[in-house]
Amino acid sequence: MTIWIGVDPGLRSGAIAAIDHNGGFIAAEDIESVGDKIDARSLKQLILRMVPPGDDYAICIEQVGVMPKQGLVSSGRFMRAFGSICAVCELCSERVYYVIPQVWKKAMSLTSDKEQSLAAARIAFPQAKLLLKKDHGKAEALLIAEYARRTFS
Repeated sequence: MTIWIGVDPGLRSGAIAAIDHNGGFIAAEDIESVGDKIDARSLKQLILRMVPPGDDYAICIEQVGVMPKQGLVSSGRFMRAFGSICAVCELCSERVYYVIPQVWKKAMSLTSDKEQSLAAARIAFPQAKLLLKKDHGKAEALLIAEYARRTFS
């Protein structure tokens, strides 16, 4: 049975979440950063803790780019964080999928509204601690995992 891991990348707001083959909640965590870099070792440990030894798992990462009005320095930091997240995921799993936000959100009947993603994740995964507005990254990571489960199973 496959564990599905969803990743909402970001330097300060990135998150990772896992669900089981039936769509049951396993975990949702923020991705740690140290200064202006992703804590790659911590991310690897998060992934390994989410998956029981010997279980099959796949990772789906939201394929994002820089924001149009973002400055050069912040764009560089964000893309470095995205690259680090992708590298850790690729090293941890042979099955890594990438999906652009418009595709997974349309499939999940969502818009770009973060509040809508939070509300949908709270309903779909009531066990997840999605109490605050800043939990939108974990909410979207869970929804990306569910999208992957439905699409790639």
